[in-house]
Amino acid sequence: MYSKEQASKLKEAFWTTFGQYIAPHPSAEGLKINWINYKTGIRYLHFKMQADHRSASIAVELSHSDPGIQELIFEQFREFTKILSSYLHEEWEWQLHTTDENHRTISRIYKTLEGVSIFKEEDWPAMISFFKPRIIALDDFWNDASHSFDLFR
Repeated sequence: MYSKEQASKLKEAFWTTFGQYIAPHPSAEGLKINWINYKTGIRYLHFKMQADHRSASIAVELSHSDPGIQELIFEQFREFTKILSSYLHEEWEWQLHTTDENHRTISRIYKTLEGVSIFKEEDWPAMISFFKPRIIALDDFWNDASHSFDLFR
């Protein structure tokens, strides 16, 4: 078991390593981008990558405080299901109105890699290989589809 400080340092080391690995890859627009803190331009719509001692996951997360607006954005994504899948080359899980670790109502579209740990450096290559193509695919999708979400800005 790790102390809070050790756990924090390992997490920081992983995200730094991932950031260095993906940094040379430009965004779909050909620009330098902060892949770890991806900005969609919509305050309550995030592309999130998370990792802990059991798994790694990547998600499109909707965190608007109004569940009705969350549902509207979620349904807008549903309209793009086939297009999104064509970018991702796989099916993701869809959850309307679940709760996050802070007990807030969120909605999300996500993919999880089970059986890896951010605390095991030997798992990092698998986690990086999981995150990289998916965040790039989300960026490609968002570059083409974001204008359809302009009314939520």
